[in-house]
Amino acid sequence: MSQPNNRRRDPGGFTAETLLLLLAIGGVFVALVVVNVAQRLGHTIDGDGVAVPGDPFVVVIQTFNGKLAWPAAGTVIVAALGALVLALVVLILIAFTRYRKRRTRVDRAAPFMGRGKDIAGVSKQNAVKQAERLGVRDSVGVPIGKTLGSAPLFGTWEDMHIDIWGPRTGKTTSRAVPAILAAPGGVLVTSNKRDVVDATRDVRAEAGPVWVFDPQGISLENPTWWWNPLSYVTDEVKAAKLADHFASGSRDPGAKTDAYFDPAGQDLLAGLLLAAALDQRPITDVYSWLTRPSEEEAVDILRDHGFTLTADQVRGVINAPEKQRGGIYGTAQQMASCLTNRQVAAWVNPSGATTADDPRPHFDPVAFVRDGGTLYSLSKEGRGTAGPLVTALTVAVVEAAEELAAGSAGGRLAVPLLGVLDEAANVCRWRELPNLYSHYGSRGIVLMTILQSWSQGVDVWGESGMRKLWSASNIKVYGGGVSEDAFLEQLSKLIGDYDRQSSSVSSGRGGRSVNQQLHRERILGVDELAAMPKGRAVVLSSGNRPTLIRTQPWMAGPQAEQVRASIAAHDPQAQQTIQQAETELVAVQRAEATRDA
Repeated sequence: MSQPNNRRRDPGGFTAETLLLLLAIGGVFVALVVVNVAQRLGHTIDGDGVAVPGDPFVVVIQTFNGKLAWPAAGTVIVAALGALVLALVVLILIAFTRYRKRRTRVDRAAPFMGRGKDIAGVSKQNAVKQAERLGVRDSVGVPIGKTLGSAPLFGTWEDMHIDIWGPRTGKTTSRAVPAILAAPGGVLVTSNKRDVVDATRDVRAEAGPVWVFDPQGISLENPTWWWNPLSYVTDEVKAAKLADHFASGSRDPGAKTDAYFDPAGQDLLAGLLLAAALDQRPITDVYSWLTRPSEEEAVDILRDHGFTLTADQVRGVINAPEKQRGGIYGTAQQMASCLTNRQVAAWVNPSGATTADDPRPHFDPVAFVRDGGTLYSLSKEGRGTAGPLVTALTVAVVEAAEELAAGSAGGRLAVPLLGVLDEAANVCRWRELPNLYSHYGSRGIVLMTILQSWSQGVDVWGESGMRKLWSASNIKVYGGGVSEDAFLEQLSKLIGDYDRQSSSVSSGRGGRSVNQQLHRERILGVDELAAMPKGRAVVLSSGNRPTLIRTQPWMAGPQAEQVRASIAAHDPQAQQTIQQAETELVAVQRAEATRDA
């Protein structure tokens, strides 16, 4: 078994004395070669018939003691050889300088991290092999970046991803957009900004229909189509899931919940959602029921459709003491508060009296995962936003994909579905995500959850849930910009240590001695991870050693012109956006020119 590149068997290496000795030996060898070449070639050119000894050492000795005459052409030959050596030295220095200019502050860690066979599991060769095995055409895998040696790295179409990138570190340009462009089939995207939509929608339109769910006007999209969240509700189980999305999205991150009123309010909301779905009501009727605590219409609907226990549950709240009932109804109202936004309602309610009267296309998650295309779901952050609806639509699509996979050969989608959950903790608070993550990869549902920090995930899923999500991800990418000590310390430990050699010199009567020792030190410390320069990221992947990569923004990719055209066609500030993208690319290139002090 080969020695890991971060370990040494024992102290070793060159001391200053050893280096000087090697330089001296090298100088003697060069002089030996130069003198011999000058003597032999010079006398040949001069044609003076002088016999040059065969022993090269004798040639040097006789040259310096005058026994062997120096040829007239010898000086010219020495000058030519000197110029050649000097030119080689200059070329080597130029190459070394260029290499040094491409290095960043953290690049000195790369030799101690994974490379070559250590990261074979994320190599292009492995991705190609796995794509062939899975029958995926037209796409190698999900691009991750390149090694510092310019070898491209990919996740396979079975790998699940989690990314942690601080604000303005390039997560959209270097991860979200390249992944979307590489997808061979359907793509699901969540975000709180329009940039990812503008950059990819026209490129993705070549692969199928494009749907932009924009209830809050982030990309200024008109509701030319609609989706009824109640079409997802087929029984009390799915009603409870939908109510959970409303509950999760209506709370501030990390907010405390009431042990009684929050669960009771969520159960009430689930019952009313089920009643509205059974009676084919618009979802906004649910909020109307919540404003009338004594109204029993929903109870009657539930009972008429055979959901007796759910009907009893809702009636129990209606018949509860006034303060208790008011607290439960008030809690449920807060959970469903986004339904009061008329702009939001236009995307989830029929424009006519009934669904059949609406001329707009109705989004069908089942048809979407079967036929392909791209769905962008956008929402702002915070309470009262469309976040619960974005989560509900995301879950509806993923569950439809799971059902289709279950009936497909091998229990997986023939063409993978890619989900890029950008700003997942802000606009897609899917509480069950950590429990389902590892399962989806085997179904051909590849998800990439992008967060701005570890604590952002903890606010949504708790510490245990965040650790579960992290552990279930085959590909973990840290792109810098985070200053959380605990997370960075954990990441530093996972990257590992290396053997650092140190020397100490002691002098005494017996002479001078040099002692060498090995010390274990972190490959990348917390401070270095916090100050990760743009253009670099750390990748941890299943079965491979952690590695340092050079990020690859879309501006440096093969579809850069298509992306620019898409931005120009849709972004009201296209020129500024493209200029900012180019500035970011230049900033990355400049970061590569930053040296260690």
